[in-house]
Amino acid sequence: MNELKKEMIKGILFVSIVGTLWHFVYEWSGQNPIVGLFFPVNESTWEHMKLLFFPMLLYTLYAYKKLKDAFPCIPSALLYGILSGTFLIPVLFYTYKGILGSDYIALDIAVFIGSVMVAFWNVYKYVLSCRLSPVLPLFIIAVIAIAVCFFIFTYYPPAIGLFAVPGK
Repeated sequence: MNELKKEMIKGILFVSIVGTLWHFVYEWSGQNPIVGLFFPVNESTWEHMKLLFFPMLLYTLYAYKKLKDAFPCIPSALLYGILSGTFLIPVLFYTYKGILGSDYIALDIAVFIGSVMVAFWNVYKYVLSCRLSPVLPLFIIAVIAIAVCFFIFTYYPPAIGLFAVPGK
């Protein structure tokens, strides 16, 4: 198995495991408001997008350092992976919930794991093609903007469904 495939598998495992643990850190911290900027503070779909976004951002720092020489297009591919995986979570969640009429924990977990896998599949696909390298500055801006939105909307969420806690 080549080095890139090994790193993508490690990334899937890292983000899946760390993202799962990420779900509980805010409670474990005694609901520390600074911790809440990075970890979900409630059960809204928006907050659950943090489960992929921040762990994959951490993995991106590692993967970039390790793979940048062998794969010069890795930065744009990794950032695209973060963006695609993060935004796939609400797409899949609201699609299945709309079809079935309710949400189910097993499907929620499948949405998370599936989104992680798609994110890393996208990284693998685009690191080899280098098609995304010209838009690297846009991806950097987008990832920073989303991080800022997570920070702001964690404590000042807009009054729309994405930010609503189910059942409330």
